[in-house]
Amino acid sequence: MDAASLPENYSPVLTLKQTEQAIKLVKDFFEHNLSAELRLSRVTSPLFVPRGSGINDDLNGIERPVRFPVKQLGEAEMEVVQSLAKWKRMALADYGYPQGKGLYTDMNALRPDDDIDAIHSIYVDQWDWELVMRPEDRKRSFLMSVVSRIYEVLKRTEFVVSEQYPSIVPILPETITILHAEDALQQYPDLTPQERERELAREHGAVFIMGIGGPLSDGIPHGGRAPDYDDWTTGTEDGLTGLNGDIIVWNPVREDSMELSSMGIRVNEESLLRQLALTDQEARKDLFWHRRLLSGEFPQTIGGGIGQSRLCMFFLRKAHIGEVQASVWPEETIAACKVQGVPLM
Repeated sequence: MDAASLPENYSPVLTLKQTEQAIKLVKDFFEHNLSAELRLSRVTSPLFVPRGSGINDDLNGIERPVRFPVKQLGEAEMEVVQSLAKWKRMALADYGYPQGKGLYTDMNALRPDDDIDAIHSIYVDQWDWELVMRPEDRKRSFLMSVVSRIYEVLKRTEFVVSEQYPSIVPILPETITILHAEDALQQYPDLTPQERERELAREHGAVFIMGIGGPLSDGIPHGGRAPDYDDWTTGTEDGLTGLNGDIIVWNPVREDSMELSSMGIRVNEESLLRQLALTDQEARKDLFWHRRLLSGEFPQTIGGGIGQSRLCMFFLRKAHIGEVQASVWPEETIAACKVQGVPLM
């Protein structure tokens, strides 16, 4: 990363002290409103889980988790979580949550294989949430309704921030545009998936792109998804597949798109087996978590993760994620930020 990748003539809207206070405002307000909107209870979650249990989130299926042995457990290895997509569903079953209610947790993770740049860090802080749904809600219309409810919480949060800090003017559109990744491909056939996201976010201000993980009509998926949490192969009434997606907004400071949330309806027994076969990972059927799902122990759920630092970066009009979280950065990043007047925590 060099100075050219940062906005020219950037000047933070808030001082460092104001930023710290505003981070608390954003996190407190959004968390409480998300809980109320989706009827989610806060729970305590693990920082690490046993290796080989199948509980850790594999993200795109290729990222390496941080591992360490535990002396008093006979050197048994633990893995620092990458997200809690699978753990949350297991917790809903074990805690006995009824349909229509769910949980959320303040999740901290390490992703050492992530790219480190202005919007990515190896330290991940997000709200992981999961909601028990009815089996008959396993359809796109239900996914879209939940997306719209989360978007309302985003708009309310932006309003509260602007009330406290008048120099931050609300920019989110009244409604979020929802479309399938295949529609994005047809609209911009000559662009890459990332370039499509950028153009759609610039045009609409906020978009939810569905159907991430399965191949589109050109044979290429819009993005990667592990086979055992989101359902990206179930077909819908229009023949398109995928009951998941990402919330993406236009960031005016960076003049670029920014993903705030990844979410979706989770796999059932049928879609899990189908996606494991498609990705040649059928051996996972024998892992602890997967055996429980296939035996019918887990409820049907919808869930996702919402980036805390990403939200703070967007709402507080920051140019670099290091302005709202403490992490590690390459020396060239530190030097470039110093040149451009970007204060890293």
